[in-house]
Amino acid sequence: MAHTITAQELTTLSTKAIDAKATAYCPYSKFRVGACILTTSGEFITGANVENASYPVGTCAERVTIGAAIVAGHRDFKALAVATDIKPAASPCGMCRQLWGFFFFFFFFSSSSFIREFTSPSFPVYMYDGEGNHKVMTMEELLPDSFGPDHLK
Repeated sequence: MAHTITAQELTTLSTKAIDAKATAYCPYSKFRVGACILTTSGEFITGANVENASYPVGTCAERVTIGAAIVAGHRDFKALAVATDIKPAASPCGMCRQLWGFFFFFFFFSSSSFIREFTSPSFPVYMYDGEGNHKVMTMEELLPDSFGPDHLK
């Protein structure tokens, strides 16, 4: 189900995602990623990437953010913002379509399939570059023909 996001919500969402980059733990790649998810109850929950010397053990900002929202009891979301320092903005990779990729992209961007577990194909993902510019894509655009919980009902 698509939810409407107001201009004020988008401003807060982007600001919080961009600010969350400062909390990233990325001593190896130096690639900061911040994220913020907006719940339908109006809460903004943030997260950042957390690396580990063993690259596969690192956790991306999107999974940290969504995990925090889920354990706080949220199950319905309006939008997600992801912020990096690069230009153009980076998108969540989707582990299911990046298995051929190398470690950097595979482990430091969230799995779009993880995001899809908790969202719908029409869910918007705002992607911010290092200058604060953004583009927005739906989960369907990021992960075409995705497999989600609705397929198991």
